[in-house]
Order: sequence, then C-alpha cells, then structure tokens
Amino acid sequence: MALENYEHDSLRCTRCSYCKWVPWESARHPDFMQGCPSVSKYHFHAYSAGGKFNMALSLMKGRIDYSDELVDAVYKCQMDGLCDVSCKSVQDIEPLQCMQELRIRCVQEGKAPPAHKAVMEGLKQGNNMMRYAGADRSQWAHGLPAKNLAKEKAEVAFHAGCRYSFDEELWPAARGGLSLLLDAGVDVGMMGDGEVCCGGKAYELGYEDRLKFYAALNMKALKAGGVKTVVTPCAHCYQTFKVLYDKIDQKLDVEVLHITEYIHRLVKEGKVKLTHKVPLTVTYHDPCHLGRLAEPWVHWKGKEEKVLGQMIVHEPPKKFRRGANGVYDIPRDLLKSIPGLKLVEMYRIKESAWCCGAGGGVKDAHPDFAISTGAERLKEARAAGAKAIVSACPWCTRNFMDVARETGEKIEVYDIVDLVQKAL
Repeated sequence: MALENYEHDSLRCTRCSYCKWVPWESARHPDFMQGCPSVSKYHFHAYSAGGKFNMALSLMKGRIDYSDELVDAVYKCQMDGLCDVSCKSVQDIEPLQCMQELRIRCVQEGKAPPAHKAVMEGLKQGNNMMRYAGADRSQWAHGLPAKNLAKEKAEVAFHAGCRYSFDEELWPAARGGLSLLLDAGVDVGMMGDGEVCCGGKAYELGYEDRLKFYAALNMKALKAGGVKTVVTPCAHCYQTFKVLYDKIDQKLDVEVLHITEYIHRLVKEGKVKLTHKVPLTVTYHDPCHLGRLAEPWVHWKGKEEKVLGQMIVHEPPKKFRRGANGVYDIPRDLLKSIPGLKLVEMYRIKESAWCCGAGGGVKDAHPDFAISTGAERLKEARAAGAKAIVSACPWCTRNFMDVARETGEKIEVYDIVDLVQKAL
C-alpha cells in the first residue's frame, strides 16, 4: 500500500475526535476515558489520528511540506492502535494504516528522527534494536540445554527477541520461559547468536524494507531448523511473526504462539502444574502487540466505488480489523490458575487498553513521553486496587520498571512468566 491509498479515508474523517478517547461503550471511569497518549500529553489536534489524516491529505495535495512540527507530531505517537479501534466504532476507515504509511513516507524522504536513525544503524550492525553486538545475543540462555537450531532440528523454536536478549534485568523471564518448556519435555531449540530481529519495530518506525529483509531471514532459518511451532515471550515479535509477515505476503509456514499460549496449552495437558500459592493482588496490562494489534491480518482485493461523492462501497464487502480478536483471555486464565493470586481489572482493558508508553519508537526518541504515558497506566493500576502490574511483553515491563523508579510509584512490576515460575 501507499499513502495515496488512504486519500479517501483522509477525506472521510469527520474530525469527530472519537480517536482521542476509548470507545464510549468501554468507558468505565471518568478519570480513565482518554485513549490517545499523544493528545493527552500535547493537547493539540495534530497529534491525534484525525490530525494525521489532515497532514497526510495536505502532503498528498502539496498544500504543506515537511517541517519539524509535522515530524514531531508523526513520531510522538506509540502507534498503539487504540485510535483505530475507537474510530472504527463509528465508521470504516483506517487511521492506523494511514499513520503507518505516513511514517514510511517520512523515512523515504529522509525525515526520520535522528534517534531512530541511530537505532537503525545499530540494527544494521548487530541485527537487533538494542544497539548491542549480535555475538552477545545468546548470553541470556547460558547453561540451558536447548538445541542449537543452526546445527540440529527441533519441533519448537524459542525466539527471545531483542529486548529479552540484551536487557539483563529481564533475563529471568526469558530463562524461565525456556526452562519451563525444557522441563515439560518439549523438543525446543533456539537460534543462539544467530537469532536476528523480527523487523517489526523497524517497520513501526517506517523502515518497511527492514521488515521484508528480516521476514526472509527468519523464514529461511525456521525452515532449515525443521521448526513446526515458533514460541516467543515478546509481544512485538509475536505480532510481527503472526500479523505483519502475513500483511506483506510473507506469512510463516509454522504455528506462531506467544509464550502465554504455549504455557496455557501445557497446563491444560497436565505437563505444567501451578500448585504453589502466590498471595498477591495483581492487575494485567494488555500489551498492544499481543492484544488489538495481534488480530489476524485481513486480506482484501476488490473494487472501491464512490457513492454520493463521499461514501465508499467495497465490492466484495471488506472485513475490517477492530482489535477484538487479539490474545486477551489466555493470559488472564493463566493468572487465575495461580493459587492465592487475586486478579483485579483496570478500567481500560483488552482492545481499549491504554498503552504502556514504549511503542512506536517513543522510548528511543522521546523517553520523557514514554515515562509520562507509563505513569498514567500505573496510576490506573493503583486505582484498581492492585499491588502489582503484570504484562506479557518485555517493552511494557521495562517501561513500567523505569516509570516506578523515576516516579517513586510503589507498585511491583512482573512479567507473567515470573509469576508462573513462582507458582511451580
């Protein structure tokens, strides 16, 4: 697709501001109704999805040119997709896809933020988004007897992802997930230092070519390893493998599961037993890339016809992704199966969940914005009565940990695998 494919969506946006709030049917508390972190912080329409429709249309028509202000609005956005869910509660247009193409166009025109260019240089050098040497990628798994998929075949591939591989403070969650599979007798292997980035975060920044490049590399590696199922603890990798590769017509010929889905399967099969009490009141944070953004991609080919000048009719009818078919229940079922643990819900959950703050390259280019967005989520967790917040994504976990330290928020932060390990 290209930015021009969303010209009619830009014209059909009525500037109703639904994109700035959670869907009205999901509103449960007057203090937690905002849906767009960008507008909530910067208080200007340009930072909303409707504002980006305005900018995209003006660029396409040659009415404006690139400016520092335009780039600022485009990239001070987590690309979390809640605006897309809210917008589609009133009409069928694609704000998130238009925003993605706007970023791709910015990259093509050389307008990407300097911080993102540095991250991409690191990706080029070390095949990861953390700007570390690729040769150090498997240190997190030192001593674990998983197969080396570069030398032997296995039915299951464990893909840790960039953040888990290099963020030492998060290694226990990655090691815990892989150890759990090994202890359950799963035929599991890993790429070791040969594991490379999924390409999903680079695509979010607007670097479309990197997604295609890493899709091809990962497809080749999984095929060579005889892999039937790829399991990842990273929500970003999960969404990339399952949705984005399909979007660019490079769908993986293997089953793609998040670690929570695989552990849930092992629990149901009786291969993992959660028997130890964990006396803790927790709330679960839905990662955007495991929730609404992980809804399967919908391919459509057909004709678009204008009716009455503005209405668009799709033939055949087009099915729209509305965020409802992400992974929501399984992580909650896992938490509920832990003895002694009490799960309380926040006010914005599932497809209406508030972002952790780390997505869309915001953590790299605008860390203060990432912190303020995460602080809003911890405030909501506290209001729900939770003593701890649990997520299933390393980027969420990292940002919440940073927020708690920087703001002094007295709340514990866990990866869901951490609590599963406590219950074994």
